[in-house]
Amino acid sequence: MAYIKSRKHAVARALPPFGSAAAATLMALTALPASAQTTTSTLKEVRVEGASADYKADTSANPKFTAPLVDTPQTISVVREQIIREQGATTLTEALRNIPGAGTFFLGENGNTSTGDTIFMRGFDTSSSIFVDGIRDLGSVSRDVFNVEQVEVVKGPASTDVGRTSPTGYINLITKKPRLEDSFAGSVSFGSADYARTSIDWNKMISGADGSGAAFRLNAVAQDGGVAGRDFVKNKRWAIAPSLAIGLNTPTRIFLDYVHVKQDNVPDGGVPTIGLPGYSNPDPLALGARRRTFLNFASPVDSSNFYGTRSDFDNVTSDMFTARVEHDISPNVTLRNTTRFGRTTQDYMLTSFVLGGLAANGTVPAANTGFLVTPNPSLPATWTFRRSTPTNKDQENKIFVNQTNVTAKIDTGGISHSISAGLELLREEQNNLNFFAPGFASVNTTFAPVGSWPDANLYNPNPDVVGYNRLRNGTGSNGRTDTVGLYAFDTIKLNEQWQITGGLRYDHYSTDFNSTALTLPSRAITPTSLSVSDGLFTGKLGVVYKPAENGSVYAAYGTAAQPPGGANFALAAAGTGNNAGRTDFLPQKAKTYEVGTKWDVLNKRLALTAALYRTEVRNEVVQDPTNAAVFTQTGKKRVQGIELGAAGAITDNWGVSAGFTTMNTKVNGSTNSQDQITVVPYTPKRAFTAWTTYQFPFGLTIGGGARYNGKLTRGFDGAVGTPAYTESYWVFDAMASYRVSKNVEIQLNIYNLFDKEYVAAINKSGYRYAPGIPRSGRITANFTF
Repeated sequence: MAYIKSRKHAVARALPPFGSAAAATLMALTALPASAQTTTSTLKEVRVEGASADYKADTSANPKFTAPLVDTPQTISVVREQIIREQGATTLTEALRNIPGAGTFFLGENGNTSTGDTIFMRGFDTSSSIFVDGIRDLGSVSRDVFNVEQVEVVKGPASTDVGRTSPTGYINLITKKPRLEDSFAGSVSFGSADYARTSIDWNKMISGADGSGAAFRLNAVAQDGGVAGRDFVKNKRWAIAPSLAIGLNTPTRIFLDYVHVKQDNVPDGGVPTIGLPGYSNPDPLALGARRRTFLNFASPVDSSNFYGTRSDFDNVTSDMFTARVEHDISPNVTLRNTTRFGRTTQDYMLTSFVLGGLAANGTVPAANTGFLVTPNPSLPATWTFRRSTPTNKDQENKIFVNQTNVTAKIDTGGISHSISAGLELLREEQNNLNFFAPGFASVNTTFAPVGSWPDANLYNPNPDVVGYNRLRNGTGSNGRTDTVGLYAFDTIKLNEQWQITGGLRYDHYSTDFNSTALTLPSRAITPTSLSVSDGLFTGKLGVVYKPAENGSVYAAYGTAAQPPGGANFALAAAGTGNNAGRTDFLPQKAKTYEVGTKWDVLNKRLALTAALYRTEVRNEVVQDPTNAAVFTQTGKKRVQGIELGAAGAITDNWGVSAGFTTMNTKVNGSTNSQDQITVVPYTPKRAFTAWTTYQFPFGLTIGGGARYNGKLTRGFDGAVGTPAYTESYWVFDAMASYRVSKNVEIQLNIYNLFDKEYVAAINKSGYRYAPGIPRSGRITANFTF
């Protein structure tokens, strides 16, 4: 997109010179003789057999799927650890670049900026449908993949698997577990924007000479660096994940896992869309031709500009403990019980902005609302913007879960059954604390609209300004959902050609929401207490025909549901406006139809999939056309299209992973003034992703990837004069690695090879966007023993 102004940091910033210490470390590591690398360690060597060996998954790690993936009547994409490692992906968002049509396209609403894994998939927000080993993971945070074996993306009917969820699927992260072997793997990486990262993966067999025993595994990571193409933005974190397995290869196995993550980031509120196609003067006032012309034809800002302050921060602490016990009652029956306690806290402040109307005399027309101002109308280049009220969050999420699952294989009268059934007990909580707005020094003062924030230059913002006096006001909210879920799945094999897979689930949920609000200057505190409870039935059914042992053709139907408060634990009183959390509203429900085919070809090394799907969502909140104060649940949305996939090996040395999808969307039955678009927002009509590598016999591996996202429409909230959509774009990546020895490999990754400038995400009103990462690079030393 040529309309984005050239960045301050040219192509030379792609691979900055390393510090002398880092360079010396890499040189020393690569220069080690083979004898020094093998004789000093008793760990078992880990061999990389082929670049394509681990692209294809044959089964899901989720025991609720009772058939191999080739015979599962549903679109399930798996991103294996090898692809994550080859691409240098460090977060869930980066790993999901391998899933067509799934991405962080939404930047937030107005002055609020989305944080963490804000994933849209098949047209709907999937952020509250992220799971770790089949258990919901809470919090609007960015998840590191240092302890992840693979990422499973389940599209289509999902509530039968996991309870309340997004209408179009969920994401399940499968963590690394101890094994009966001794191994060590580690990496050290450096790259653009002062990026530095190191990680280790150590597995130690405690006992097991007889083929059974215990093992300990430790994964850890530390990262500190900026974001290529963005000034002052920073991602800094460290994490540790020890795990212990007892009784491996015995009938009774115990797994104990703990994960601790600490993040200290500088968040990114994006940059103004001024100057992008679709931007014009949104102000109806007669401000003079010169000032109106400036807005209509102003140049885009430098996409590396940072519009926050050095006071901004995003601090995250996460702790999660999991205990799982497995017992084989018989060779065909296994009982599992999993208990988890998790807690995530996020303390966050982001100074964002809103570009809006102009005051005729160059002053702020409203109290610190982020309007564009100009002290000197005769000099348009000096126009400034006023920073808006900072977005504050002090949020705690907690979850306590106990799951019991039994899997069994049974033959009855020539018909075989693969059964999975279970009981799930969940308690999820979210606590939020509120803050004073800028201008309040204490509860005894009144709002001071002018001077709360200094103005900043639109084209040369200065982050070194006086910080906001951040004070909690003593109010907040608490939301809690208790759920009891019962489910059963069965794959019935009628004969060698026909199978039927189905599942039913019942969830009883109860959500309680309590909040307090402060009114100034009266200092009155208003409490709110709301609750809602009900039961949900969901199910799915698929028929599979196998024309050959390595392929299937299927048709499937499934449902999903999201009750009021199901996504954010917040409820609203009956009759209080356009809010899906109103206690008088029914759960949002979805149904999905899918037909497709799956084939394992080339000696079952390559998996090919194709599907036609259609998802219909009802009970959307809409405004009554005759009475603007009345809202009902008559709205409907639809997304349909095709999805194609390939994953695996074409030859012993050539691996490939690719996917293509179309998403045709439509909004029906809505006359809501806030919903005046007829398509589902943040949904590219077409999306494509591919990654491939080839390993030469002399230790060199080369690879590359391509990503395409089509034009997508932003949300609508009444804003005018701002871009209504983002343009389509292609991005290409490349990698090369060389195995210096059997223990050391050097890997180079180049991202956005052709330095494409594009809009990666846009906010609801269209005032702000997140620029795509420019050309940048990383070099990594990988070690395996």
